[in-house]
This record gives sequence, structure tokens and C-alpha cells, in this order.
Amino acid sequence: MSENADSPNPKDLLELAVRLAAEAGRLLVQERPRDLGVADTKSSPTDIVTVMDQRSEKLIVEGILAERPDDGILGEEGSDHEGTSGVRWVIDPIDGTVNYLYEIPLWGVSIGVEVDGETVAGVVEIPMLRETFTALRGHGAYRNGQAIRAFSAQSEGKPVPMDRALIATGFGYAAQRRAVQGAIVADLLPKVRDIRRGGSAALDLCSVACGRVDGYFERGAKPWDLSAGALIAQEAGAKVGGLHGAAASDEMTVAAADGLFEALCGFLEGHDAARDS
Repeated sequence: MSENADSPNPKDLLELAVRLAAEAGRLLVQERPRDLGVADTKSSPTDIVTVMDQRSEKLIVEGILAERPDDGILGEEGSDHEGTSGVRWVIDPIDGTVNYLYEIPLWGVSIGVEVDGETVAGVVEIPMLRETFTALRGHGAYRNGQAIRAFSAQSEGKPVPMDRALIATGFGYAAQRRAVQGAIVADLLPKVRDIRRGGSAALDLCSVACGRVDGYFERGAKPWDLSAGALIAQEAGAKVGGLHGAAASDEMTVAAADGLFEALCGFLEGHDAARDS
């Protein structure tokens, strides 16, 4: 991140992100149609978009550009503005759209903010749980204003061994990839405390950040899924990365506290988990 006098203040960027995420959350709750349908599909018939995804993204993008017209934007539902300021907003207007469609409360609004390519601020707003997760790079992670750490109450602040770890994961939309992921989870299940599949990558990362789960992995998570949640998990003390020392990406994302992170990566590397057949 640039250190000149014209550099934006990450705290100001976070404040704007938090405000817009809250506004989008209210829209999604208060104006959800009684008969919400699927507006479009993307990579497969199960990879859906609703009109509320589009309305949420529009609200956020318009709010950003009204205050910061020179910033770049990358949104899941097609917003793509290059910008000239060195600041880019990475937006998932509803992370967990299928949950939202089915009225399962595990969905959220995710906004990450990059400066010169580095994520410096992020918010994940979870309206139905009344939770707001935030982070500023170098300043910790918070849930509803209270500092959080990536250790469950059961771990007593110590590394969790694999056989006592509660692990969250997600699945892709293509049938062939899902078959591979199912086989990997079947082999992992006897080696851990249990598996959770919540349906939102951003929420899973926040769950690692607050100790609600011990670890998380997923193949196929996109930048808008990861931007805010990964920063929140890191600032809470978790490691976030890919396999074989790579960065987190849609190839593979792993998040866990030190010790478990390495064990989980080792298991996934041994199963060649970044494959589709």
C-alpha cells in the first residue's frame, strides 16, 4: 500500500463499507419478495442469481461511487469498474444465495477493500444473526465491536489436533467437481471431530475467526467470497492460504489456526484436492 499523503485512510474505507453492508442487509431483509425466484443462473443450473443479489450490488456500488467515484469495483453480479485511485472494492452482495432463497439464515453481505492490490479492510454483515464482522489490516478482527480470536472455547487457546477439529467446507456447482469433493470429505470425516457445510464461504471464514469452527477449506471460492472473510480470519490469528504454499484462491482456500492449518493442508495435498476428476 502506498504511504504518501494522498493514500486513503483504511479506517474511513471500512466505515463506508460497514455502512453500505448494513444498508444492503436491511434491503435484503425488509424488501425480500414473498415469492423470491431465480433471476438467472451462472456456471450451472444450481449456481443461481436472484433479483435481490442484483439490487444489493447496485445499492453498494452506487453508494461507493457517490463518495469515491475514482475507485475500482469488482462485484459478483457483474460490476467491474477499473478505477484510477488504487482502491478497489470487492463485493459479494449475497454470499449464500441458495440459503437466502430457501430462507436459511446463513447468508451475508461481504465487502473487502483493497489498496494497491492489498486487502486493508473488510466487513461481513450477517443480518439474520445480527452479527457484523470487521477487520482492518494490522488492527485485529471484531464481531459486533468485540475483539475475536481464531480459537474455539474447547481449545483453551491451544492448537487443535485434527481428530478434535470441527471443519467447515463448501462444494462447487459442477457435478464432476462435487463428486471429487464428496469423496475427499468422506475420507476426512473419520479423521476429524465433525464436518459442517454452512453454504457461505464468507461466513465460514468468520466462523474460523471467532472459533465457531476450527478450520475451513474449499475449492472454488472466488475473490468476492474471500476478500473480507480472509482478512477477518487472518486478523483473528488464523492462517489463510492454498496448498503447497500458494495463496488462497479458487484452486483451494484453507483457513485454520497454526498447527491445524498445516495438518489440514497436508491431508488435502495427499488427496490431490485441487482436482476435478
